[in-house]
Amino acid sequence: MVEKKPIVGILGLGWIGEPLARKLRDSGHSVVGTTTQTQKKQRLQESGISAKLLQFNPLPEGEETKEIFDVDILYINIPPSRRTNPDSFHPEQITQIRSLAVNAGVSKIIYVSATSVYPDLGQEAYESDELNLSNTGNPALWQAEQILWENKSYDLTVVRFGGLLGDNRIPGKYFSGKENVAGHPPANYVYRNDAVRAIEWIISQSLWNATYNVVAPIHPKKIEIYEENAKSLGFPPPKSYESVSLSSWKQISPALFLKTGFKFDYPDPLKFPYTP
Repeated sequence: MVEKKPIVGILGLGWIGEPLARKLRDSGHSVVGTTTQTQKKQRLQESGISAKLLQFNPLPEGEETKEIFDVDILYINIPPSRRTNPDSFHPEQITQIRSLAVNAGVSKIIYVSATSVYPDLGQEAYESDELNLSNTGNPALWQAEQILWENKSYDLTVVRFGGLLGDNRIPGKYFSGKENVAGHPPANYVYRNDAVRAIEWIISQSLWNATYNVVAPIHPKKIEIYEENAKSLGFPPPKSYESVSLSSWKQISPALFLKTGFKFDYPDPLKFPYTP
């Protein structure tokens, strides 16, 4: 008898969530997800992905939440939107989501955080580094992580992604023609499909109750990537770079995740494929 695969709920059918839904569905999982856009919901439904209209402001707004939380594994990937909301907003969202998940009896949660939680200390950063509200580089994400870890009744894995790039997200293009660009720090990037594969790997290998840095293991300087993007894709590079002495930086170690046996298809950000 073939074992039934867990039902997965994806809060946030975005740039990673949508291809993740397709990958999990193709590997035999039942998947339901959320979007905040009516047109996108229709497109997703037409392509065979069960999608609901739902957002957290920070209270839930949209369609009935029962189906999205009636799952075995809940994947949470909701950007904090720190440019438009205070740092308290995202933790409030996560508080609401946690409450709904607990009430629904969700047994496993994957929360997408980011390597921005680490401060720029000019050294390598590891999951074991002691972070707190006063030293974290991203208070909203760090607080959200703590809310999910506290007195939990579910298995939890926190994924701290590096910069999600590749395909139509081209790092050099964001800085094309700009001045005083920080080009000397090491790049902490992860290719889009490697990020998707990492989540599927965590589920398939039952890697629960852990925090993982998921970043490509090779760290070229950002200036190398920006210049290579400009050269190979045909747009101007940055006009100038800031002084090395002014550059704050960190290098994120993926060693713990690599120990699980995961292999990156694109370990070197200089070789990420793009579709400009």
